[in-house]
Amino acid sequence: MEAQPQHQLNVMFLPYPTPGHMIPMVDTARLFAKHGVSVTIITTPANALTFQKAIDSDFNCRYQIRTQVVPFPAAQLGLPDGVENIKDSTSPEMLGTISHGISMLKDEIELLLQDLKPDCIVTDFCYPWTVESAKKLGIPRIFFYSSSYFSNCVGNSIRKHRPHESLASDTHKFTIPGLPQRIEMTSPQVAEWERTRNETTGYFDTMFKSESRSYGALYNSFYELESEYEELHKSTLGTRCWTIGPVSAWVNKDDEQKADRGHIEDLAEEPEWLNWLNSKQNESVLYVSFGSHTRLPHAQLVELAHGLEHCGHSFIWVVRKRDGNENEGCFLQEFEQKMKESKKGYIIWNWAPQILILDHPSVGGIVTHCGWNSIIESVSAGLAMITWPMFAEQSYNEKLVVDVLKIGVAVGVKELRFWLSVGDEATVRREEIVKAVVFLMGNSQESKEMRKRARKLGVAAKKTIERVEPLTTT
Repeated sequence: MEAQPQHQLNVMFLPYPTPGHMIPMVDTARLFAKHGVSVTIITTPANALTFQKAIDSDFNCRYQIRTQVVPFPAAQLGLPDGVENIKDSTSPEMLGTISHGISMLKDEIELLLQDLKPDCIVTDFCYPWTVESAKKLGIPRIFFYSSSYFSNCVGNSIRKHRPHESLASDTHKFTIPGLPQRIEMTSPQVAEWERTRNETTGYFDTMFKSESRSYGALYNSFYELESEYEELHKSTLGTRCWTIGPVSAWVNKDDEQKADRGHIEDLAEEPEWLNWLNSKQNESVLYVSFGSHTRLPHAQLVELAHGLEHCGHSFIWVVRKRDGNENEGCFLQEFEQKMKESKKGYIIWNWAPQILILDHPSVGGIVTHCGWNSIIESVSAGLAMITWPMFAEQSYNEKLVVDVLKIGVAVGVKELRFWLSVGDEATVRREEIVKAVVFLMGNSQESKEMRKRARKLGVAAKKTIERVEPLTTT
């Protein structure tokens, strides 16, 4: 009797259009395809352009993966053509318009699901409505969380117990209930939607509640990094979960994929920044990046520039340009020229191939906004961190890095602010920046132990991705 051919699992991925969510989810979709799953990624035209080259490369290697594009209603909303990503927002009003445009895609996506009949859907936690979509189709919905187990456990505890509401002032600390370690915070360090109840709070409550109504959840982490909080997540939230990271390290093993990750442009064969890094001693350079959303105010850029100039270490700094600020442009151009002449620092404008830079032997540490992708990429490279959280759950991730893993030093941020409302003043002074850099890159026993712990986690991350090899295709 002839054996029946085995059914190929068909899974649809729905990433949320903002880099911190979309990049790890696309990497996860590619990871599924490399393990023999037929994968379809649903997105809009401009967002597809940022990762289509990687998808085409995988498809040409005979993996079953494709992109399904749905049109974005930019013209209907009065948005410029190609503005389809949260990072394109330049004001709260524009953010609201783009978010509304994303919500308008629901009906078309549901029609696609009915037409393509997947065996399962994996959706970003920002799409809670997909719980009902999956239920209608009688298929599992898997919740994709774009941050850490730790941050979800902290947020869940704060939403449940509201410990910050009984404080006498914003400088008083509270202990987060129910965690394995004693973790203290102040009220201004709590994520904006959890600090004060408003219309956004209900939106996020619905998103997090959708996890318990899902078949399970995927987390871009690995056991050695968050084992205690993976177990706490299982016991407190009561949902099954799978730890699948570090996905970027796993799926972007060769240099070409690392270079193109999350960006349309090709990387030059011998970029200037690489020659600059090659001229530096091992572990002597500090990498500075604040992610895809944050645009620091001019006053803060000045403080950061002076702090980096006088910290005693070389640095490579990714600077996001802000439109219409001539003073800022002049200052940074003069600073860039000064650093070129001294060969002390190097500025990369707007976008950098972060994984390639973090893996370079001359890089010895990173200043990070504590976005989860940057943290897990830094950990995978075995690097200790200076933590500078900006918004959302980033201060929770800071606590994981500094207080739990003990692989970072806090620069001293006292308050989170919505990324489009950072204000005009400098909240971190140059002296604090110098102090943090000297500690991170220095020769004290405490600094050496911190870097040693970071390297140990980097080894664990590499072993994690070596345990399982992709399925061969025939």
